[in-house]
Amino acid sequence: MLIEERRQKILNYIERKGQATVSELAGYIYASEPTVRRDLTAMEKAGAIKKVYGGAMAKAAADREIPMGVRLKDASRAKELMAQKACGYISDGDVVLLDGSSSAMAMVKYLPQFKELIVITSGAKTAVALAEAGIRTFCTGGMMITRSFSYVGQQAQDFVSGINADVLFFSCHGMSEDGKATDLSMEEVNLRRVMMRQARRRILLCDKSKYGKMYFYNLCTADEVDAVISE
Repeated sequence: MLIEERRQKILNYIERKGQATVSELAGYIYASEPTVRRDLTAMEKAGAIKKVYGGAMAKAAADREIPMGVRLKDASRAKELMAQKACGYISDGDVVLLDGSSSAMAMVKYLPQFKELIVITSGAKTAVALAEAGIRTFCTGGMMITRSFSYVGQQAQDFVSGINADVLFFSCHGMSEDGKATDLSMEEVNLRRVMMRQARRRILLCDKSKYGKMYFYNLCTADEVDAVISE
């Protein structure tokens, strides 16, 4: 069994049960306890689980997925500065793709200055804000992550696969020192990867609080985007 496959099985088991002992996990994946301990150490460093004495437990829901209302308040000044900088990559008539992040949503108030924009987003609240601003808006649809009001899943991916965008603005949970953007949600990572394929330019919005942090799922590297915007 490959290391990534083994760790994914461990993660699935812990999230299903809430917590698990080392011996329990070793029996589940047919591996030695030292192997499981090494895996748990690596997974905790990646932000996927929380190690406890004798085993591990699932990350609290608040850690895994921060509610949109909290994210909008958190580092709000940084988001405003990033949004203003991001508008420098938009021209009249562009097709703009926004993910469901609060960083992308912060851009909405600055978009009415552009003429004949078309904006596609995976964020339910972002879509409403765009419509209220009088901007021609499409929403990906799909399965909603209720705490973040973001759409994910195959339906959302299929919709994005059918369009071509001039520019994508998206975010992540962490940016490692070697330029790797990572996240805690596999579903959002999968959708963002499709978005990246369908956009001519890719702009990553990443405030400084995310620097030096790395989470479980790899999204992209700095070399795969056209610009990284921070405050």
